[in-house]
This record gives sequence, C-alpha cells and structure tokens, in this order.
Amino acid sequence: MKHLALGALIGCALSAPTSAEITLNIGYLRVEQPLPPTLSNLDPIPENNGLAGAQTGLADNLTTGKFLGQTYELTVAEVFEGEDPLAAARGLLTASPYLVIDAAAKDITAIADLAEAEGAVLFNTSAGDLSLRDAACRGNLLHTLASDAMRTDALAQVLVKKRWEDLVMITGTHAADSSYAEAMRRSLTKFGLSLEAEKEWVFDADMRRNASQEVPLFTQDFGDYDALIIADEVHDFGRYVLYNTWQARPVVGSEGLTAVGWSPVIEQWGAAQLQSRFEEEHAREMTAQDYAAWAAVRTLGEAMTRTNATEPETLRNYIMSDEFELAGFKGRPLTYRSWSGQLRQPIAIAHPRALVAQAPLDGFLHQTNELDSLGLDQPESNCEAFQ
Repeated sequence: MKHLALGALIGCALSAPTSAEITLNIGYLRVEQPLPPTLSNLDPIPENNGLAGAQTGLADNLTTGKFLGQTYELTVAEVFEGEDPLAAARGLLTASPYLVIDAAAKDITAIADLAEAEGAVLFNTSAGDLSLRDAACRGNLLHTLASDAMRTDALAQVLVKKRWEDLVMITGTHAADSSYAEAMRRSLTKFGLSLEAEKEWVFDADMRRNASQEVPLFTQDFGDYDALIIADEVHDFGRYVLYNTWQARPVVGSEGLTAVGWSPVIEQWGAAQLQSRFEEEHAREMTAQDYAAWAAVRTLGEAMTRTNATEPETLRNYIMSDEFELAGFKGRPLTYRSWSGQLRQPIAIAHPRALVAQAPLDGFLHQTNELDSLGLDQPESNCEAFQ
C-alpha cells in the first residue's frame, strides 16, 4: 500500500543484558477524518496528533526495555480520504496483533470485526462515542481515550459541587456536537440536574466581527441562570460566546471551563516531566489524543515488562486482570474496566491557563472504585462482548 510507512526499528540499536531478547511490534493506523469548516483557524490540529503520543510511548517503553532485553517497534500506516481503511488495517494486523487506531467510530468497529482482528488487541485512541463502550463494544477493542460520558460526568460533578443548578446549553450542528450534547444531558440526569433551556447555534455570519452584537441577543432570552454549557466539539463558535453573553455567567463545556482527558496545564503527579519530554521531542504541547495513544503504547509496554511475553492472549489477560496498573501521571494508577475495556482515569477540569480540579471530586463515592463514577458503570452497561 503506497501510504504504508514502516517506523524505524528503534529498538535494534539497543543492547540488552539478557540473552533472550524479545521484540514487540505495534501497529499504528491513522484514518483521515475530514473536518468541517470553522470560523477560526487559531488552533489548528497538529498533523501528528496522536502519533506523536504513540512515539513518546514507544521511547518510554524502549527506555525500560533495554534493561530487560525487550525491544519495541512501531509500524505506521496512514489512510487518506477515499482510500480503504480496512485494507490498511489488514496489512498491519498481518504483521502484528497489536493495533493503535486513530479513526472515526464506524471505521473502528469495522476494523475490530475483521477476521484478521480476531484474537488481536486493538486500542481506540480517537473516538469518545458512548456506543463503543456500550452495545456496540467489541471484545478485542480497548479504549484509552476518555469517553464523552466520562468527560461530561466530570463536569456535572463540578456543577453539583458549585451548586450551579440553573443551566442552559447552546449546541452546535455537527455530529460531534450532538454526541457531546447527548452525553451532557445524560450526565445532568445522572447527577440530579437538568437544563432550563437549550438552543441550537445556527448562525452563518462571521462571528469574528459580529459576536459582540449577535451573542448578547442570542442569549438574552435564556433569562437568568447559573452556568451556560457549550456543546461545540469542533471549536467553531464557542470561543465567541465567552464574555459576550447577555448575563455575566460562567461558560463551561467545550469552551471556558472544560473537562478533558489531558491538558498542557496539568503539572502535578509527575505530569510536568511527561509534558516536558513530549515538548522536547515534538516541539508542541501534548493533546488528549496524544495522551490516549501514549497510554495505549505504554499499556503494552507495561504488560510485556510484567509478563515477559509477546502473545496477545497473555498480554490481554494481564491487561484486564486486577494485577495491571499503569502509572499515568494523574495521581492514581490507571486500570481497565472489565465490562467495557475502557481505561479508568481521572478527568481534568481546566481552563486554558490552569487546572481547576480533577474528577472524581471529593464526595462522589462508588462502591468499588471512585473512578467508576465517571462514565458508563457496570450496571448501566449493555456491552456483552466482555462478559
């Protein structure tokens, strides 16, 4: 395939003190997802978004592996619009049963259903859709990206904690906006909150020039409220809502105070070390998708370190066991949910300049693991593939 690029066999240059050296090859598949036009291009998505995180994870694995006689390789394939992602996935799975995927949800499930993927260990690092962790789950698919529901549950905990109960929401028209809005409604219900009003953003005017006139009028009929939720996952209009609302109230959700799987403002728990290492390697800040790809590659590295094995059944069984823990620079060990394959992880509540809190917040308890107060809990799950 003309767009298949083999990563350098970085581990080959490392000599190990043991005689029985073993190598783990990891595939990385990026399927290009066309982005809708947005009003601003101030925050372009990095071309190596996700892949850079996987490369940092590979480097971390190699650092540990050189003392244990373990090496790692990363084989990368990119599929552009109009090309067949399944053909690329087959090629990677033929070389290795371990595949990190950056693709839309529909492509991820199609890849997981391939005959070549049976018995493989796949990682979703790009799709937050609840369905992938619920009825549309696959037993060979793990999720290192925080789900939309985990993020909105985290934000709902903040709303409860601050007693911001009178809530309104503006929703964009793109599919990602609708998915986030649906997750937010579910989270508000889960934590005993509700929306007082909701509006859809339908403007096609240039808000860069008209925001100060249009946004106050658009939000005027919301009346009074405690907080305004923005569902704008493609970051089209949300930035122009801040400080232009009719009422001077906090803005949360996709803009303002956000709940994210990773943020450059996280500095505690050794995170500053990971952030600095990433920036030194890639000359930019680490994104949530970078972190998800890093966690996927590090998951395999941790499993291989502990088992000294490369067989997918052995590694998967260890990853899903109670013995597995990943040090994820989030203040507590990360583990996988046995009913959905979702990586348990704290969620940062942040604005662009600082970390405000980390969910789960104090007081939100759970009978087994407080991290399971975020996202789809086992009694709520319709996933049968992990049973």
